[in-house]
Order: sequence, then structure tokens, then C-alpha cells
Amino acid sequence: MNKNNPTLKDTLRTAYQNYRKGDLKTAETLCNKILSINPNYLETKILLANISAKEKNYIRTRQLLNEAIDIEPNNVTILNNLGTACKELGELKNAIDYYKKTIQIDPNNANVHYNLGAAYYNLKQLKDAKSHLQKASELQPNFALPFLILGNICADLKEYENAISNYQKAIDKNYKLASAHNNLGLVFRTLNDFKNAISCYKKAIEIKKDHAGAHHNLALVLKESGEFDKAIKSHEMAIKYEPENLAHYFYLSDLKKDILDIDLKNKIEKIIRKNNTTKNNIAYGNYLLSKYEQKIKNYEKELNFLIKGHQFYFDSRKIKFETLVKYNFDDMLQIANGVEVEKLGEKNNNEIKPIFIIGVPRCGSTLVEKIIGSGEMFIPMGEETSVLEEFVTTKIMEKKSLNLGKVSEIRNELFNKYKKRGLISDKFSNIFTDKSLNNFFFLKFIKEIYPNAKIINCKRDALSSIMSILQNQLTELAWAHDLVNIFKYFDNYLQIIKNYNEIDPNFVYELQFQKLVNNPEEESKKLMKFCELPWNKKCLEFYKRKDLISKTASNIQIRSAIYKHSAERYLPYKKFLNQYGKKYSWFN
Repeated sequence: MNKNNPTLKDTLRTAYQNYRKGDLKTAETLCNKILSINPNYLETKILLANISAKEKNYIRTRQLLNEAIDIEPNNVTILNNLGTACKELGELKNAIDYYKKTIQIDPNNANVHYNLGAAYYNLKQLKDAKSHLQKASELQPNFALPFLILGNICADLKEYENAISNYQKAIDKNYKLASAHNNLGLVFRTLNDFKNAISCYKKAIEIKKDHAGAHHNLALVLKESGEFDKAIKSHEMAIKYEPENLAHYFYLSDLKKDILDIDLKNKIEKIIRKNNTTKNNIAYGNYLLSKYEQKIKNYEKELNFLIKGHQFYFDSRKIKFETLVKYNFDDMLQIANGVEVEKLGEKNNNEIKPIFIIGVPRCGSTLVEKIIGSGEMFIPMGEETSVLEEFVTTKIMEKKSLNLGKVSEIRNELFNKYKKRGLISDKFSNIFTDKSLNNFFFLKFIKEIYPNAKIINCKRDALSSIMSILQNQLTELAWAHDLVNIFKYFDNYLQIIKNYNEIDPNFVYELQFQKLVNNPEEESKKLMKFCELPWNKKCLEFYKRKDLISKTASNIQIRSAIYKHSAERYLPYKKFLNQYGKKYSWFN
């Protein structure tokens, strides 16, 4: 019997009907019945592959499609679907090969151009990604998805205005594209526009109530705004719709520690043992298991879980993170040592007096910023703006030179960038904080551009900072997921500060975190004096502010008064870290 057999055609039609209704089991049974009669019935193999894809069994999907392509080698649908199966299996180069072959046969297929662009984006080959995404939008003007990925590219490049524009285009073409609303919210959050971020996440949820990512992102913003009860509810909604996504439990555990019971532990262990568990899920599973060991003071096991978790987290973003590690350890050092400006036309009407807070993560910088920003004088708080880093690196790429140009022009450009971030306004003085910690790379540049700037270096016991980095998930810091890189980063930071202090010992104010928490009034008065700002008791009552926002891992701690942190609590970990730190005199 062949495929033209009416019985087989009717059976296939019924199988498709069940597939569209979501009855995958019946559809699969019918497909297998057809193949038992005609093993080479192409349309049946394609449908069976689609069923497997719906079930996220991409290995079987690929197998079935390979069987199908043997029957019809130039079938555009099969080639495109093979590309998608490979993409889902993480085989991006194979996916690209299939998509390119598809385009050779059907060069005006907008969907395939989109798929190819998305695959290039995942490989961080952004030029090729843009080319195919733009082609897809030209071929199909009302196609929203290319603009979604173009928005993602711009966001990754920190071109936030272009990102907003592309996301808005995606929404204009398809208002019900929940992911576009969600991703637009991410950009607003990055820009500290929490009101619009919350609005975008809520729109995404309105459109797609089971959008776990939007529930998760909403929870993060609510937490950063100090609305912990609401944040808990949003985290719980994320869990409801993604009960096996361990990241949701990890972030909820920061706000609701009693979830760390034996039942959850058993669930975590079961999930990370599954064959199809993602590296990201294994990472968060290990982070969670480390918390159980921390509770019973089993420090070695805790550390082993943390190391394993960070390894899996890094591997889940390997392409992106390897590039970022190189950037942090090679490119940034070159910039720190070699960036130049031309001291011409220094007169400038846009005079600003930034207060730069530098250091390494978990050094007490958030506390310092809130003290400065909570006195009697209103001081806008920039938290992690990355304005200097984005400006310097973009200029270098544009000029293909470490010479950034005239001081006056640089000041004007930076003035406008800080103004866009809401840190400069006619309503208040031009004093503000910029707490982008790795601005220590730009000390030479800052001195040239803003000789009157205040720079505060937040110093904490190295062991305390390193362990706090390990115990807190600092997601986008590529170097923070490997102990060798963490120690290397610390060493670079300490060496840059040491070298600069030898050149200009009075430019950078050294603030010892331990001294601040032990004697908050005395040390905060010294701090405010250095900043040339008045001190009053409000400086130490920052936790009373209802408008307090923080995107850092300290957003819970800053909701209460300063309490003493003992560096000794981290001493049990030192013997386990010695193998990484023994080559550094500052650790011993």
C-alpha cells in the first residue's frame, strides 16, 4: 500500500487534527500505524518529528528528520526543521549549515532568514545575525520576531535606545508578542526605570499569564524596590508555571528561607539527575544544595557545590563568557594603561562633579552609596551605570585608537550620557554618584577628564569578598564564576590601585568596610567630609527611605540599619581556598 491509499491519507488527516488539538499521544499512535504500513511515508515522518519537538525530544526529532531528508533531500521544510532541532540540541554550527542550505534552495524565505539570524545571534556573530534578521524583515514587513532579536542584539551591545526602538517595532507588529514586552522591561530595568519595567512585565503576563520569565523578572524588580511580599508572590507564580526551573527556587530562597526543606532538597537532586536537564538548571541546583550545607556549617561541601554550580553556569553561557573574560583580563588592562586624551579646549560649561565609587563586588559599595545619597543634600545615585566603560570602549572601537580625542568634547558627550540616565537635571546640583565598580580601570582617564571628581575605593577583607561573590549569583560577571579568574581579577584591581596611589596618593579615598560597620558615625563623617558634603543623622538612616532602590546583591541588607559584619565568619573557608590564593601575597 502506498501513500496515495485513501485509508492512509484519512489516517494522516486524523493524526494532524489530534496534533493541533494537543492530543500528541493519539497523533503519535496514528503516525506509527501509518509507518507500519508504509515506512517511507514522508508527511508522516515530518508530523512525527513535529510531535517529538513538541515533547522536547530533539534527539528523536533529528533522527526522524534525517530519515525524511533521505527520502527528499531538497525539502525546504525538512531542512529548516533539522536546523531548528540542531539549534535546540546546542549544535549551532550544524543548525547554521542546514539553514544556509535551505536558503540556497529558497532564498526569499523570511522564516529561514530569521532562524539563521537567531542562530548567528546565539553564536554572538552579530554582523551576520543583523544581516539575516534585516533580510527577514524586508521579505516580510509585518514579521515581528526579527525585531525582537535585533532588540536583543542592541541590548547586548548596550545600545539601549536602539533596543527600545526595535522592541517597540516588534510590539507594533504583534502586540501579543509577550517576549517583546518582557525584554523591553529588561532594558528599562537596566536604565533604572523601574516604573516602566514593571509595566512591561505586567503587559507580558497579561498577554501570556504563564510567562514564567516575566513573573521572575517582575519579582526581581519588586525585590529591588523593597516590596518583598509582592516579590515572593511573583517568584511563586514563576514556580507555578515552571516547577522544574531551579533558578526560581534559588531567588525565592533569598526572601523565604523556610522553603529549603528536605522535600525541596529531594526535588533538586532528582531534577539535576535527569538526562535532559540544562546546564543552567544544574548550576542553580548546586547553588541551592550549597545553602543546605551552609546551614549545617559543612564548609567544604558547601564550597564544592558552589564551585560546581559556577562551572555549570559558566558553561551554559560559554561563548559569551569566554569573550567577556578576555575583555576583562586583556582589553581592560590595555585601556587602563594606555588610554589617552588631548588636553585641548578644556573650558567647559557642562561642569559636573561625579563621586565615583570603585572596588570589587561585595565590598560594601552599595552601603557607601546609600550613605552619601541619604544626607540633607539630594544626591542622585547612579548605582551601576557603566557610562564610562561604554563611552571609552565605544570610542576606541570607532577611532581604532586609544586616543579618545579632546577633553572638552569628551566632557560634553559624557554630560549628555549621564543626563540621559537621570543623574543630571536643572532641579538639582551636578553632583551624583557613579557606582560602576570597575571604573578603577579608568582612574587615569577620570583624572584627566574630571580632576575635581571624588573617588572612593571600598576595601574589604579579600577572603570575605571572594566568598561573598561565590555565595551570591552575580549573573553577568563572567570572571565571577571561576576561582582562578576571581583571584586574578582581585590581583589586577589591587595592582592598578597600588600603581595609581604611587602616582597620585591623594586622589583616591580608601574606605575600609570593616571600620565603617564597626564605627558607622565616625567613618561616615570622614566619608562625607571627603565628598565635601554635609553630614547629618539621615546619612545612617537610609533604610527608612521608601524610594530606596538597589539592583545589587545587597538589596536586602540595605533595608535595615548597619550591623556589624565579622570577617572571622569566613575564616573556615580559607584553608579550602589556599590552593587558589597561595601565589598572591595579599591573600596570605
